Amino acid sequence: MKIYSLAVVLAPPSGPSATLCSASDLSSFSFYQKGSVGEFMSFFTKTVAERTTQGARQSVQENNYTAHVYNRGGAEQLAAVIITDHEYPVRPAFSLLTKLLDDFTAKIPQSSFSNPSAISFPEINTYLQKYQDPRHADNIMRVQQELDETKIVLHKTIESVLQRGEKLDNLVERSTALSAQSKMFYKTAKKQNSCCTVM
Repeated sequence: MKIYSLAVVLAPPSGPSATLCSASDLSSFSFYQKGSVGEFMSFFTKTVAERTTQGARQSVQENNYTAHVYNRGGAEQLAAVIITDHEYPVRPAFSLLTKLLDDFTAKIPQSSFSNPSAISFPEINTYLQKYQDPRHADNIMRVQQELDETKIVLHKTIESVLQRGEKLDNLVERSTALSAQSKMFYKTAKKQNSCCTVM
């Protein structure tokens, strides 16, 4: 079980999202892959945050990764995204996202959301490291039964959360947030995974 990335995102109902703070653990990737994987994690985070309606939770799988998203909405218009491997359990992932958003809003004033580079929230690194073991995330939120009553939508692929006619390949190609190297990494990873699909 592995957490690769954790982020708090400003996700207004219309318009692009903005990452306010993030942390990642890419130690399982080679030195040459880390830059491309990091860019793809940021791209994946923003894409799923923008396509999760306010007040909703969903899990989106893409290749070897699952992004769990909680778009709390409300006055702050915040979403939290955790990208894990497929083995990381759903309930602790959403418990962690709820705790992260609560802590972030308690410590960071909404007036600073317009300048993400000035936001200092080092606690996100602590969350990333501490909750690599999902039992920690589940224990702190055990008393909260909200998640048991909330329907979480699991999408098998990111294509299912994209707008009608929109393709991930096209989004990746048009993205200015991804370098040419990251786009090549995405295409190579997709080819390697597609050769192993059993029909």
